[in-house]
Amino acid sequence: MPSDGSNPPVIPTAPWQPESIWVGRDVAGTAVARRIVARLPGVPVQVVDEAGDADSGLRFVDGKRRLVIKRQNGSFLHHCPAGTPGLVCCNYLILNLAVNCPFDCGYCFLQDYAANNPALKVFANPEDGLAEVDAVLRAHPDRTFRIGTAELADSLALDHLTDLSQTLVPFFAGRPNAILELKTKSDRIENLLHLDPRDRVVVSWSLNSGAIMRGDEAGTATFEQRLAAARLVQNAGYKVGLHFDPLVAHEGWEEGYRVTVQSLATLDLGRIAWVSLGSLRMTPSLKAAVRARPTNGQVLSRHLLTGELVPGPDGKERAWRGLRTTMYRRTLAWLRELDARLPIYICMEPAGVWERVMGFAPTDREVALHLVAEG
Repeated sequence: MPSDGSNPPVIPTAPWQPESIWVGRDVAGTAVARRIVARLPGVPVQVVDEAGDADSGLRFVDGKRRLVIKRQNGSFLHHCPAGTPGLVCCNYLILNLAVNCPFDCGYCFLQDYAANNPALKVFANPEDGLAEVDAVLRAHPDRTFRIGTAELADSLALDHLTDLSQTLVPFFAGRPNAILELKTKSDRIENLLHLDPRDRVVVSWSLNSGAIMRGDEAGTATFEQRLAAARLVQNAGYKVGLHFDPLVAHEGWEEGYRVTVQSLATLDLGRIAWVSLGSLRMTPSLKAAVRARPTNGQVLSRHLLTGELVPGPDGKERAWRGLRTTMYRRTLAWLRELDARLPIYICMEPAGVWERVMGFAPTDREVALHLVAEG
């Protein structure tokens, strides 16, 4: 990537490719399937009657090397799971176009959620998902919706194979009552640079302390690669979102997060759509999966899981409230020093945490309206 004069050139990551491809026979002729197979000429392909058979006997980590192309027969659009009684929610909607991720973050909930169906899946009928979105937008023309694609898969890690962004960006650019968020830990932004988002598409990066990004986010773009990609999409007309989620209370966390925040000064801070803060959230089964991982080089396993985790209103365990609020307050202060205008919200926390950190406790509707106005 070219230098902007003040930053050294950053070499982008190599594009990911699977070790094998399984294609459902009923979708073999779709544009998505043909495109992916054509772009991976050296990868063996199996056309199968039941794409679900691709999961048989696979461990979660092995599933990340097997790409399955199949039809989604159920609903694509869902409400964010943050909408739990007792937690402040931003009324985010999720558009699921894939399941699983080529990256291997040590804290990822998919290692629990997708443990029994671990193959990486891309849905071959995204047009049905967009028809679902269009119906919702037409039914509520006076509401503005924030819609993201990164609940069950990274939004851009496979875009060099699927070209889905080339459909998604024009679709949302033409919808005045929706904002699309493409959230990623990759730097696969090539397809975005020639498209016009018309301020309806936000490209977001998950960020962490340097220790967590290096030790617990295997396969992802480095912090420098993510920043370089963010600068490029800003120059191409996109707003950028930033997600400090999960904040992890590891040894040296204060210095680690302070350095990450201060390094954001190379971005156009006036083109930041939103910044979220969130604490690591774990179900008991996810905690068991994390504990079972190899610990070589991983900050998360060595530090976080030895601390006290307490259950929240959603049944997920978090660091105790006093520690979470301290981490939120410190990170918030560093962000305000960077630019006091940054739109910042807290994800999946009760009103009492908002009150202690931000000085007020908004309703779900107030958070949603604030973010769509900023986005």
